[in-house]
Amino acid sequence: MEHQAPELRIADVPATHRFEAHLGDRLAGYVHYRTEPGRIVFTHTEVMPEFEGKGIGGRLANAALDEARARGLTVVPKCPFIAGYIRRHPEYAALVSG
Repeated sequence: MEHQAPELRIADVPATHRFEAHLGDRLAGYVHYRTEPGRIVFTHTEVMPEFEGKGIGGRLANAALDEARARGLTVVPKCPFIAGYIRRHPEYAALVSG
């Protein structure tokens, strides 16, 4: 019988002010944020040590930035990981709040 790896699920969890990535029932990482009128401030990204090096941080950043775009919010990347992701993916540069 073939074993299938659990799918990565990413969801916004407003109660904790973060986008969370889960593999199965385990928290794999998150992007913490705060909202302000018309914008979202990304403050911290963390991937749990056992999940590092699997692209989870990038997938979290992508999901969080796509959601900001869908909501019409500008982005303030206080988190160095999110800021670096935006530098490497210029399609998100227009979201950044001056």
